Amino acid sequence: MAETSTVARPYAKAAFEFAHAQGALEAWSGMLASAAQVADDEAMRADVLGNPRLSSAAKTDLFIDVCGEALGEEGRNFLYALGQKNRLAALPAIAEQFELLKAQQEKRMDVTIVSAYPLDAKQEDTLASALAKRLNREISITTQVDSALLGGVILRAGDTVIDGSVRGRLARLHDALSVRV
Repeated sequence: MAETSTVARPYAKAAFEFAHAQGALEAWSGMLASAAQVADDEAMRADVLGNPRLSSAAKTDLFIDVCGEALGEEGRNFLYALGQKNRLAALPAIAEQFELLKAQQEKRMDVTIVSAYPLDAKQEDTLASALAKRLNREISITTQVDSALLGGVILRAGDTVIDGSVRGRLARLHDALSVRV
């Protein structure tokens, strides 16, 4: 997985910089999401992208035909550039990294909160405002319930994970006691 993200990073950055310069971030976001969905299709991966008998140009042409009207001229050119380097399969990772760059530009962040019990609206609002203040970003919260946590919450914001769960605290206590014995 790390290899795909490493391959995707320069393409996502180039697409983002072009889209930002053109003032077309939303259009590119939609185009990349559509292309990523096509690239994620099992039949497309097996029959087209993974077919050694098809040339890169033939794979790209078929891919663009399937995407249809979702692509503009610049989008087709981008896919031709990806196709020449056999990178069409990396489109889901490219789209994901493009969205991260877009969110960073818009000072927006998606946060996942995993709690032992369902949170009420007031608790969600309190956490969202505290995170918005700390991260200096607009926060969008997704909540999940995991009763194995026993209590507390785990916050995931990008690469940052804050484990305030009882299970996490017990695990850290166990590790600390195991080292000393």
